[in-house]
Amino acid sequence: MSYIKFKVPDALKKDIKDALSTISGTRDAKIRKGMNEVTKSIERSLTKLVIMAEDVSPPEILFHVPLLCEEKSIPYGYVSTKKELGNAARINIASSAIAIENVGTGNDKALDDILKKLEALKK
Repeated sequence: MSYIKFKVPDALKKDIKDALSTISGTRDAKIRKGMNEVTKSIERSLTKLVIMAEDVSPPEILFHVPLLCEEKSIPYGYVSTKKELGNAARINIASSAIAIENVGTGNDKALDDILKKLEALKK
């Protein structure tokens, strides 16, 4: 049993990383990094999107996240590695999960585009 609930195509992973990089570069954006912060953000229903790395070891660390997201109707997706996720969020350290709380000024379209693609993927 794994925390990875569906396969994300490479093209969508690239789109997710590009959008995350754009959002994290915006001054008024709010991104939560790391397992504890992401979990708290989900439980408080503040999150617009959760992105997890597929190479987390042990996988039990992220096992509860997709379940919480589905319970709170929060969209989520995956990228290949923790290093890629950290780089996309413009932090110089690998991260197992990231939650976007506020996209910042002018980034609504980037987030909406990713959300539509993730929704289409789950159908």
